Amino acid sequence: MEIIRAERSGFCFGVKKAVDTAFRQLKENPAGSPLFTHGQLIHNRDVTDELESRGIQAIDRLEEVPEGATVIVRSHGETKQFYDEAARRGIRLADTTCPFVTRIHQLVREAHEAGKPVIIVGDPDHPEVVGTNGWCEGSAFICSSAEEASRFDRSEAFVVCQTTIRQSTLDEVVKTLQDKGVRLDVRNTICNATRERQQAAADLAGKVDAMVVIGGKNSSNSKKLYEICRKACKHAYFVENIADLPLKEIRKCNRIGVAAGASTPERIIKEVISNMSDNITTETTTEANSMADFMEEIDQSLRLPHQGEIVTGTVEQVNDEEVIVNMHCKKDGILRANEVTLEEGQKLTDLFQEGDEVKAKVIRTDDNDGGIMLSKKRLEVNEHWKEIDEALENKANIEVKVVRVVKGGVIAAYKDVQGFIPLSQLSNRYVESADEFVGQVLTVKVSRVDQKRQRAVFSHKAVLQEERQKKLDIIWQTLKVDDIVEGTVMRFTDYGAFVDLGGIDGLLHISEISWGKLRHPEEVLEIGQKIHVKILNMNREKGKISLGLKQTTPEPWSVIDENYHVGEVVEGKVVQLKEYGAFVELEPGLDGLVHISEVANKHVNNIGDELTVGQKVMTKILDIDTDRKRISLSIKQVPENQAAEEKDEEAQEDAE
Repeated sequence: MEIIRAERSGFCFGVKKAVDTAFRQLKENPAGSPLFTHGQLIHNRDVTDELESRGIQAIDRLEEVPEGATVIVRSHGETKQFYDEAARRGIRLADTTCPFVTRIHQLVREAHEAGKPVIIVGDPDHPEVVGTNGWCEGSAFICSSAEEASRFDRSEAFVVCQTTIRQSTLDEVVKTLQDKGVRLDVRNTICNATRERQQAAADLAGKVDAMVVIGGKNSSNSKKLYEICRKACKHAYFVENIADLPLKEIRKCNRIGVAAGASTPERIIKEVISNMSDNITTETTTEANSMADFMEEIDQSLRLPHQGEIVTGTVEQVNDEEVIVNMHCKKDGILRANEVTLEEGQKLTDLFQEGDEVKAKVIRTDDNDGGIMLSKKRLEVNEHWKEIDEALENKANIEVKVVRVVKGGVIAAYKDVQGFIPLSQLSNRYVESADEFVGQVLTVKVSRVDQKRQRAVFSHKAVLQEERQKKLDIIWQTLKVDDIVEGTVMRFTDYGAFVDLGGIDGLLHISEISWGKLRHPEEVLEIGQKIHVKILNMNREKGKISLGLKQTTPEPWSVIDENYHVGEVVEGKVVQLKEYGAFVELEPGLDGLVHISEVANKHVNNIGDELTVGQKVMTKILDIDTDRKRISLSIKQVPENQAAEEKDEEAQEDAE
């Protein structure tokens, strides 16, 4: 018989974080101080029973928790109301919400604040979905099938999904909504680890005679894993632990596949595999195996661990200088004070007591009479590298402190691990000198990890770009065509001006600045000037927004009857000279014609002798033709101009 285990079986990143936090809280929590989880920490009865036996109580409502107590927030996440209530009552939270779930909460909150209807694809009773719905004030439309999605009656929606649903479910829901004509903004929030786990299980199920899926009976992702395996393998079994194993059926199979849900502990997986191996052998083989196991235990007690190995032992003696650890082999382990991280004033006797279990890294071992030298610090460094690896895999942010400048960038420390930030990745602006960053704590993305060579590369620029993208997403979601918004003139080109709308630039074309004709935008605009513009067009794919300034004021001909009347004298500016007359601009976009015969009370042969472009003149309105959009003007009929001409004529006569 061959037993094959699927890749990515067992605890996922979020569940491991939740369980590790729970056991750490048990160690750090003062004796007698109560600990709680809101609902089951994970969907696995063995784990929750063990936590309960150690004093962690599962509660259904926050009201059950006394003020000042500690509540562990499970990886499924909670509603915003939950956090607000905990803060109000002074309840301490140990938050283990999965980073993927936290991201969904943020997306839903932003969409809700932008006024978008939210759809959550998932099980309405699943704690993750309940928690997510709490970030849009419980207003989300929740569906888990195409049939349920068909009942949605809004014209647009922002779509997220439960991290553990099947991709096919999301695809079916989205297609149904699109067929109804709903405008969708879909964010596929299915966890990558979930997709990979399901694919690995499906691939294995198609190659074996029987498939055993291990998981809690109330675990959503384990049930889906079983459904996927059952489609690929005729003999598929869903078990919670070794008590559920159908050994009689499994004995008939040669190749057996094993998969496990994200909330299944490694211990249970190994117990199930071991139980299948042990029970499908003959008594002779079992007896032989038992003797072999016994001999292996003897060999193990004589073997010395090698340098770099992670070992576990029991404290036999402890003093201020060192801890003696029983390693269950022929030599004891020695853990000195300088290999333990101690707070100021803290001693080894404050941390360790006889009988405590100790996990450490072997830094030196040999065959002489000396002990095995151990280090907790170097084990912690391993954990820190593991955290950096997980941050790289999950594209999560971490905080580092810049410690010194080196050629091409800076060295930054994450706990006990040092990494490199290239100069180009320190900021989203040009950095001339990295000295200003020394001592700063920066939020970074992990770009590359090579633990064997003790190298890690970080990027602060990637975080800044991600934050900028979030702001841009909000702006794109907030703005819409025909909105009138305030902006700042940032720069000019020959064809227009670029206006900052609060983080994103829009183009104000020269033809959209004024109702009149312009040679350059700087004729009416200044750099840094605040203006109100109208959004004419938006293209998110190309990242372009077209703006209009003239649209914020009435088109001159549309209100000409209100502003101008026949017989009225108005000031204008000569903008063009023709053989038959001069065009005078009364205001941008509104020109009138002074015929050559209306320039002066004399015969004019060349209009250039009387007027120049740019000259300001007083004119009288002779006629307004709104249908043909024409205005007839006269300079000579303006009373002031007539009086001036008569005075000039009199002066000329006196001179003669």
